[in-house]
Amino acid sequence: MHRSPNTLSPYLLILFFALWVAWMGFIFFLNSILSGWHALSKRFRTQSKFLGKSKTAGPFFNVCLRNWTDYSSIIKISADEKALYLSARLSCRIGHPPLCIPWKEIKIGKTKFLWQRYVVLTLGEQERIPMRISERTAGKLGILDRLPA
Repeated sequence: MHRSPNTLSPYLLILFFALWVAWMGFIFFLNSILSGWHALSKRFRTQSKFLGKSKTAGPFFNVCLRNWTDYSSIIKISADEKALYLSARLSCRIGHPPLCIPWKEIKIGKTKFLWQRYVVLTLGEQERIPMRISERTAGKLGILDRLPA
């Protein structure tokens, strides 16, 4: 039995899929290095799931690390009285382990870009990774209450 020259081998499809998964994994890992997430994970990586009462920002909000790496729609931010919790969606988790950053390791400030007002969280005393979120999201998380008077 002969195959038509127009049909693809199933092995070629499997190889293509494996290469695509490897490429996406590389992109996510590179993104974690460029954004500073990788540096933060060296000290603030957490294995346990956050189980306490918290306020969580939904999936559709503006989040940027180092002001150029956009994490909108792939990050979950939770906050309680002890810490800020960051986690990436499972499909984007390569290079992005969940983080638990104590408030004493976070500096909070405000900024304005064009017509939008943002809150800038500088994460880690040593790493100093800026994370910009909208003022509205910061309000939902209770972060605005932590701003110095």
